[in-house]
This record gives sequence, C-alpha cells and structure tokens, in this order.
Amino acid sequence: MDRELSLRAYHQMALIRLFEDKAGEQYGRGKIGGFLHLYIGEEACAVGAIAALRHEDYVITHYRDHGHALAKGCSARAVMAELYGKRTGVSKGLGGSMHLFCPENRLMGGYAIVGGHIPIGTGLALGIHKLGQDLVCVVFFGDGAVNEGEFHEALNMASVWKLPVVFFCENNLYAMGTEISRTSAVTEVYRRAEAYAIPGQRVDGMDVEAVYRATREAVARARDGGGPTLLEAMTYRFKGHSMADAVSYRTRDEEAEWRPRDPIPLFRERLLADGRATEEELTAIEQDVKAEVEDAVHFAEESPEPTMEDVLSSVYAPCRACSE
Repeated sequence: MDRELSLRAYHQMALIRLFEDKAGEQYGRGKIGGFLHLYIGEEACAVGAIAALRHEDYVITHYRDHGHALAKGCSARAVMAELYGKRTGVSKGLGGSMHLFCPENRLMGGYAIVGGHIPIGTGLALGIHKLGQDLVCVVFFGDGAVNEGEFHEALNMASVWKLPVVFFCENNLYAMGTEISRTSAVTEVYRRAEAYAIPGQRVDGMDVEAVYRATREAVARARDGGGPTLLEAMTYRFKGHSMADAVSYRTRDEEAEWRPRDPIPLFRERLLADGRATEEELTAIEQDVKAEVEDAVHFAEESPEPTMEDVLSSVYAPCRACSE
C-alpha cells in the first residue's frame, strides 16, 4: 500500500474497532436490541479486501457486517442509527445489526441465514457478466458457511460460467462456537477450490496488506474474465460469536496467543517503522475516529423512530399498473 492508501486503511481499521467497542457498550446499556455480532480482531479482512475494489464494485456479506459497511463507505452515523433501530439508519431502522444495506455504496446487504447470501452474490456477478460491465462482486462469509450446500452450488456455477466474483472466507476457526476440525474433514477451506477448478489461496487475515495483495490479484483476474477465486483469510475474533456468547469453547491461553497479532497495532508499528506515517499523524487519526464515533452515537440517540408508514412502505413494491 502506498502512503495515502495506508493512512486510509489505518483510519478505517481504527474506526471499525472503536465503533464496535462503542456498539458493545451501548448494547450493554440497552440502547441496542436484538443480536449483536462484533468484528473486533477481524478488521484487516474487510479493510484490506475492500481497499482492492473500485467504488462501483459490489460487496455482499454475512451478519457480522458492521466492519464491511464502514469499509465500503457507509457513514458511522447511518450504521449506528441502524443498530439503534432509527429511521436515519442505512436500512431505515428496519433491519438492525444483521441487515445493513447501502446500495449507493454497492453494499448489497448483510444476511442472517448462514451461507444463504453466497448464491445472491453469485447472482450479482452473473448480472455483471450478462450486462458486460467492468465490475466485480466480493462475497464475504465465515468458515461456518462452507459446509452449507449453497456454498458448493455457488462455487460450481461461478466456475462453469467464469463469473467475476471473489469468494472471501473469514476463517475465525470456530464458526459460531465449534472448532472447524470437529465439523469439517477438510480444515483448509482454500483447498475446496480444487473441486471447482478455480484458484484457492490462504492469506494472513491479521495483516491488512497481505489481504489487500491477495484480493487485488483475485479482483484483477475476475475483472479480466478469468473467473472466480476462493480466498481464505485466517483471522480471530477477540470477542464471542455474539454479545450472548460466554466463549466457553476456547481457552484463555489461546486468546493470549492471538493478542500479539492484533491487526491494528501491528499495522501501526509497520507504518511508523518504514516511514509511511508519523506518530503525530496516527494520533490525529485516532482522535478523529474517536470524535466520529461519539458523533455517531449522538446522532443515533437524537434520531427519530421509524413510523408505521415506514414499516408498511417496505412490505410490498408498488404496483405500476395500479398507479397508472
């Protein structure tokens, strides 16, 4: 990454981390309801991968979607307001944490059905192909989705039709709460690409630049007509599956082993070491991020609730014939 992109990536990772910390805090205060799945520890995946895209390229993701939304350009205000269930949210307060949707930034949704969005992302790529557009779709999912039938069907179709799609697996080793070795005979997810005659690659998901490089190559291949790629980013969430998770399935020793690989301080140290940024610049970014998150919370607190008209307007699309 050059200096400009590096500073932007650091800003995005710091923003996601502080946003998630604040979301967890507000959840504990009862300000945010429903389920809340935090992205803390996995920031390098969303930021590194999306940095390799153009603004016009599509992203579709799973229910741990706050980081992807922020990395794709959705405002912290609109995302926080959605978590609060306010009408100023990205989904007008009707989706909540797991259903962020921001078409103006080509974020085509977070989806709560495990693996259910992978064929949708493949469909987006099919549309791009049929329309002859110079675009790519990146589909994010977790390791828990790779045993779902939709995963295999989508990869097969994308390979047969050489669709411009990158399948991006964020492998945090435990899916919802079960170690991958207990659920899968093939624990190296990237190797599953072999069955569908597409490239597969494992990458360090705690290194934002490694993720960026691998995704950039996969995106270039897809854009040039080379078809899909399966990327497996090895990452680790420092929180539980959701706010209700006691994390009893992994040890404190294991968590301590992963802590030194936290992607944000590692990237910070690298930027300082190679002269891409100064201490003053990074401190200023951190202060800006803090102000941005505090502003997002204030905005969400002050925003109005959805009205009944808002709820009903989203149930059915209007009938064009009737309106005429």
